[in-house]
Amino acid sequence: MSNLNFLFEQQAQFAPNQAKILDGQVSVFRRPGSRNWQCRFKLPTGQWHAASTGSDIFDQARQQAIAIHALVQARIEQGLAVQSRTFGQIAYEELDVMDQKVSSGEGKKTYADYTFALKKYLIPFFGKTEVSQITAELIRDFEAWRVSQMGLVPKASTKRNHASAYNRVINLARQKGYLGQGQSVPILDATGDRGEARPAFTREDINQLLAYMPTWEQKGRLAIERLSHPLCRAYVEFLLYTGIRHGTEAIPLRWRHIQWHWIADKRYLRIWVSGKTGPRYLIAKNAVIETLERLIRWQALEQGTLDTVIEAKLDRMVFCFPNGHTPYRMEGVFRKLMRDSGLAKDGAGKTRTLYSLRHTYATFALAEGVDIHTLARQMGTSVAMIERHYSKMTPMMSAEKLA
Repeated sequence: MSNLNFLFEQQAQFAPNQAKILDGQVSVFRRPGSRNWQCRFKLPTGQWHAASTGSDIFDQARQQAIAIHALVQARIEQGLAVQSRTFGQIAYEELDVMDQKVSSGEGKKTYADYTFALKKYLIPFFGKTEVSQITAELIRDFEAWRVSQMGLVPKASTKRNHASAYNRVINLARQKGYLGQGQSVPILDATGDRGEARPAFTREDINQLLAYMPTWEQKGRLAIERLSHPLCRAYVEFLLYTGIRHGTEAIPLRWRHIQWHWIADKRYLRIWVSGKTGPRYLIAKNAVIETLERLIRWQALEQGTLDTVIEAKLDRMVFCFPNGHTPYRMEGVFRKLMRDSGLAKDGAGKTRTLYSLRHTYATFALAEGVDIHTLARQMGTSVAMIERHYSKMTPMMSAEKLA
């Protein structure tokens, strides 16, 4: 028997395997034969929510259980689902439902079309995306990707089949509780009409936002606000300086994905991202270096500087709290930032979202003369999507060159 196993068994003999915390609201317990502590508590619906604390040390597990409970309560207050599933996970459940109905003689002829649409197009594109993270921009990217896969613009009947199959997955997600009461998911348009582009920020708006956030990040009545405000500031700046998709691309990012890229004696910050068009490297704007240095200090990383973090190839989430915990979503705190800064709506009255930062990045890049092919590779999307949404803007942006 190894020394580690011996110590664990000795600790298990004398340490309790269950405890109540937060006035009995949360149970922290350890299953027989397991080293890590689990936590469990009841939701307002009466259902139980269980999660692993990821620690075999009780004091650490207790703190993690408190954090898990607080985050779940915050999600409930915001009308978000407590548990999430990817589109692919739910789609395979829906495929099983249709298979069972076909076997029992209750199936419809259209099920064959829905199955084909899910396996050929919808799961390959949306499969790894959490259903709650699907956005209007992602829908537009899918439409451009589908055209490139099919080699033509699909007919109306094909679009209707795809939309019906997609809707079945979304409806099942709601039935299973994987979407919260306050969560809406954009629908795949059967007619192929284009959704409106996300409202962007003007340069004046961005200057106002960047000047406001240093003071705002110090504010917050609740402890979770004093933690989430600094992280939100770094997150917003990072999206603005890189153009990557929030959530699906930004949240999973780890420090080891950030590298220096040298050209002669000049270096640039290179970031490895896994997106819908596959993995890619992008070059971040130089301004993001100060953001990451500040984030390193706030997280109290032992490496201390961006240079040493990159050299160490640190395998830790970039956008996490100092205790290492990663927030589920950033939309709620971003909405508070927009409200507090007075920038919630653009000049046309449209509500700004985190994707407005990506739209702003693209708009600024085109105005600075970046060609659409380079921009498409940088942003992990198709040239067709860039042309589709920005082709009317580029002549206006190049007025000085064209006149």
